[in-house]
Amino acid sequence: MGALPVTRSEPGARRASRPGGKHKRRVAVTGLGVVSPIGNSVAAFRESLFAGRSGAGPITLFDPGELPTRVAAEVRWHEDPGRDRKIAFAMEAARQAVAGATVGGAGPRGSGAVSFGLGLELFSLEDMFRYRGGAALPSTLAERLSFIQSPSDLCVPMISQRFGLSAPPLIHVSACAAGTDAVGAGFRLVAGGRRDWVLAGGTDSMINPLGVGGFCKIQAMTTRNDEPARACRPFDKGRDGFILGEGSAALVLEPLEDAVARGATIHAELAGYGNSFDAHGISEPHPEGRGAYEAMRRAIEDAGVAPEEVDCVNAHGTSTPKNDPVETMAIKRLLGERAKRVPVCATKSMIGHLISAAGAVEAVAAIECLKAGTVHPTLNLEDPDPACDLDYVPGHSRRHAQRVVLSNSFGFGGQNACIVIRKYEA
Repeated sequence: MGALPVTRSEPGARRASRPGGKHKRRVAVTGLGVVSPIGNSVAAFRESLFAGRSGAGPITLFDPGELPTRVAAEVRWHEDPGRDRKIAFAMEAARQAVAGATVGGAGPRGSGAVSFGLGLELFSLEDMFRYRGGAALPSTLAERLSFIQSPSDLCVPMISQRFGLSAPPLIHVSACAAGTDAVGAGFRLVAGGRRDWVLAGGTDSMINPLGVGGFCKIQAMTTRNDEPARACRPFDKGRDGFILGEGSAALVLEPLEDAVARGATIHAELAGYGNSFDAHGISEPHPEGRGAYEAMRRAIEDAGVAPEEVDCVNAHGTSTPKNDPVETMAIKRLLGERAKRVPVCATKSMIGHLISAAGAVEAVAAIECLKAGTVHPTLNLEDPDPACDLDYVPGHSRRHAQRVVLSNSFGFGGQNACIVIRKYEA
């Protein structure tokens, strides 16, 4: 990546935001963990992000046969993850985040809680075939819990038990917005003084016959099977759907003053959260972007940030024909005439759509870009859609100073969530 000039805002174009927004306490991000198709640690993930590497390839987790989509962005895992990949991913991301937040053998102080976005139950077709063929039910409780399907919330008590988090957990199932909802809800628990710290994130793995088959049925995914690395192309005129990804991310959130007092590494501040529900359609956004706009507007208002202070947008950027122009429209409505000067990047162009984990992994991407003063690229944007006319940072990373970043997640069913991330300045 070459040395490129750092872009800066025009003098006098900004007003000072309220560091704590409207909240009781400022919230620091002191731990990060990620498992993704382009890296299973924060360092590896960051390197791949800035290099613009795609994690897409032919599906190997099962035989896709004659399905219209036979490519995905799979996690290359170092060991057998067991029956339910999303549980293994979540445990590893949580381990990384808690380890990163630990100073001198001690983690965040006080009582902690889990707030996690989760994918749907993983159905085992092999178990189903055996059961229908007359096989007996498993004899032990552990086997019964994972026979035919794994309960979607199974990993949350496992995380709570592993890290001694005794406060009641929050479980989010808001589809593609779940990871961001989980991080946002965790932020509010800490900012409002209701929890001492929160382990927040999301996890998902739908690269299985039912997951891929279901998305094929609603024609949401690309059919560029001959060129997987070029198949996901957000905001490009030739886009035809998303690539399905998998993975997990976790963030440790705690009061800023506590983080400073114990000498923790502060990656960023989480400053605001907004969500909305437009209920327009099962698999398509409101054509005027009402829900997307409201979620973004509420997030920056929650953070005490004005539109002219937003330096970068990590877009939902699914590469679907309907999402990309609608998200563009909503960003333009939010940022006004500045919109075309604010970089917008689509992490999904590299990692695919991680569904319930997407927002959490993209929050880590946004934080790493913020810290480095770099915006990662949007891959495969070769022929921009005329309806997508913003600066999407095509092809290569770009140096760009940032203080405030907006990260978007717009889910199926009209569920929308956004968070505001602020650069920590001591």
